[in-house]
Amino acid sequence: MISIIIPAHKEAENIDFLVRKLSGLKKKEHFEILVALSPESQANFCNETLENAIVLQCHKKGRASQMNEAARTAKGDVLAFLHADVRPPETFLLDIRRTMEEEYDAGFFSYRFDKESLPLRINSYFTGKNGIFTGGGDQCLFIKTELFNRLGQFDETQVVMEDFEFFKRIKKHGLRYKIVKNNLIVSARKYDSNSYLRVNLSNLLLVVLFKMGYSSQKLKTLHDKLIKTPYNS
Repeated sequence: MISIIIPAHKEAENIDFLVRKLSGLKKKEHFEILVALSPESQANFCNETLENAIVLQCHKKGRASQMNEAARTAKGDVLAFLHADVRPPETFLLDIRRTMEEEYDAGFFSYRFDKESLPLRINSYFTGKNGIFTGGGDQCLFIKTELFNRLGQFDETQVVMEDFEFFKRIKKHGLRYKIVKNNLIVSARKYDSNSYLRVNLSNLLLVVLFKMGYSSQKLKTLHDKLIKTPYNS
């Protein structure tokens, strides 16, 4: 079984849409949906979401903490971590299971944005390639549950870039991973609030500083100064 874990902070509308989307996917796979809410979030979802997902009110705020708490509840042999504003392709579940059957330990998806522009198409192109930005949360990490636990789960001290930190451990331990070239659809809302150049330069700076060993708290402070975020805080 695949356990789809969705960390969320005050995103009821996105969660309702995503659960409805997941429930209608082409599938030959048992799966469960776990919505990992921050302590401040209200579970004011539609009836369809409440019927088709396990909603967890997490004890601590932060994606790493929320995803770990949901993972400890999950029953699947594979965990898939999906952002609330990301839309999966029709063969999402089949793609994950096929990747596992090909004897990979983990995987990610390529993606495209929900807004058309040449610069965003360029960004999307590189999500299908191994590179400096591989492993970001929008790519939807999926991994065997046993290996996720063996690697120690997400580092809850990482207030940002917990996905890149975990991917660093995946590579360090020599796990086999695959980038599935079947695009997720990712929200371009960050680009609506900031220029394309500003977002890309900020992302590059944060990744470089992360690789240099800067603390996650310093990275978050820098991110908040550089980027106007449309997300609820």
